Amino acid sequence: MQRFGGHLAGMVMPNIGAFIAWGLITALFIPTGWLPNETLNALGEPMIKFLLPILIGYTGGRLVHGQRGAVIGAIATVGVIAAAESPMFLGAMIIGPAAAAVLKGFDRLIDGKIKSGFEMLVNNFSTGIIGGAMAVLGLVTVGPLVDGLTSLAGKGVDFLVDNSLLPLVSVIVEPAKVLFLNNAINHGVLSPLAASESSSVGQSLLFMIESNPGPGLGILIAFFMFGPRVVRPSVPGAMIIHFLGGIHEIYFPYVLMKPRLILAAIGGGMAGVATAMITNSGLVASPSPGSIFAYIAVTPKGGHLSVLLSIVVATGVSFLLAAMLLRFGRGADELVDVPAVNAKTPAKAKVGASTAPSSGETRVVAGKDVKKLLVACDAGMGSSVMLASQMRTRLKPYGVTVEHVPVNDIPDDAQVVLTHTDLAERARASAPNAVVVPFNAFLGDPVFDEVEKAIKDGEEIRG
Repeated sequence: MQRFGGHLAGMVMPNIGAFIAWGLITALFIPTGWLPNETLNALGEPMIKFLLPILIGYTGGRLVHGQRGAVIGAIATVGVIAAAESPMFLGAMIIGPAAAAVLKGFDRLIDGKIKSGFEMLVNNFSTGIIGGAMAVLGLVTVGPLVDGLTSLAGKGVDFLVDNSLLPLVSVIVEPAKVLFLNNAINHGVLSPLAASESSSVGQSLLFMIESNPGPGLGILIAFFMFGPRVVRPSVPGAMIIHFLGGIHEIYFPYVLMKPRLILAAIGGGMAGVATAMITNSGLVASPSPGSIFAYIAVTPKGGHLSVLLSIVVATGVSFLLAAMLLRFGRGADELVDVPAVNAKTPAKAKVGASTAPSSGETRVVAGKDVKKLLVACDAGMGSSVMLASQMRTRLKPYGVTVEHVPVNDIPDDAQVVLTHTDLAERARASAPNAVVVPFNAFLGDPVFDEVEKAIKDGEEIRG
């Protein structure tokens, strides 16, 4: 499920800037926007109907078969766009990778069988012929099917809204977020539906369901006041990164320390959605990352008070529930295995020695041989960017390059990969020859010190 969700998010997240551009143009120039302008508002419809689906299809194809896959993915996406009036985000997610997979299979079939000098001819015509066929397939089959599914999903959302049941979605969304399915849910499911709604009515509450920073902020405040004392020093930094930076993955480890806190996240999420429903709140585009600044930027004219109220209510409810679940600090240091969170390990310990793969096949690399370290997260654009920046500064004196990547797209030549414990098995499956070093907390985890020391002193790194 995580892998499938990662592929969905991987098609959308690289194009979030385009979604934001469309959202800002919509918020500014629609008749009820900040600067109503009929001429400039004409940019909105072509962007949501053509540009965004084609970008998704292009990116999906690229994930499957590189640049050739990207081109054929874009070609095929035009077919599903022509089949329906509604934005074909889901259709692009299907036809783009599918077309690239067909082309990839063709390339494998003819590999080594083309006479020298005819490679470009075959490559160009195969892309054109297969791409055209996939566009026709999208027009006559995939497009109408997805249009029907989108209409059905929209009616399902309307039913939940009309019967005041939409807050119950948090029962699914909040636990899935903590399992690192946040990007898949938001960008793979909710955002396409929300974009369709926003294009017709000017805003959508669906943009706020997963991205509301309130539930996570409330949990972090409760941890700062009532959590284990050894963990509290890391919480203020996590709050800043979460609320201002919009990287929600930062609070997931705190919930995993005390799994019952998921009830606080669910309660906060439900309260935030209910408040948004009562006040008729919504956003014009996806606030990505889920920072308060991004929220303010994509809030429609006249909607800031109600949007901020939904965040405040979600924060307050999740804080109260989390505080009760933490027993208001009574016996706080007994609530979590403290050494696993923030304690230092012996200086001679081998990195990754206690987190070997379940298969028992441990990879080893000498610290002095490490030239590149990769930081992997679900989509390769959120928490991994933050951590890669930190590790880049720490490892620069030793000549080590640090990059961030999606966990499903770790290159074959990877040496050492840092990733969260919950993503470690996916990282090992993606890069079976790499040393995968899991960590528990994004801030202050002793693993980061151990990796730096191993590289500095030439010690072994295991994983």
